Amino acid sequence: MLGGIDNGLFFKSFAGFAVVAFLALILRWAFSNGKSLVERPGRRGKADEYGLFVSVAAPKNFIEGEMLRQKLLEAGIKANLTQTLEGPRVMVFAKDANIARAVLAS
Repeated sequence: MLGGIDNGLFFKSFAGFAVVAFLALILRWAFSNGKSLVERPGRRGKADEYGLFVSVAAPKNFIEGEMLRQKLLEAGIKANLTQTLEGPRVMVFAKDANIARAVLAS
């Protein structure tokens, strides 16, 4: 006994504070900006703001863009149809850009 206080009960009360502090840290991490594992909603950008992707076609609408994307997929080229600030664009990796333009031209 520590000064007439039951040691077991004394330390158990501190364990409750530790659990609450741990939960507070987890909640702070989960709801902090920029560090969450939850995906953020996408945003539109210019055609040159898509990292490794390069624009190879500028279709008039999404139907035409999907047809161009399917043509590239049939040729074995990975392609994405994206909505940019300038309108829909068919995007491929930079290393496949020349091949994709040739496939689309044929």
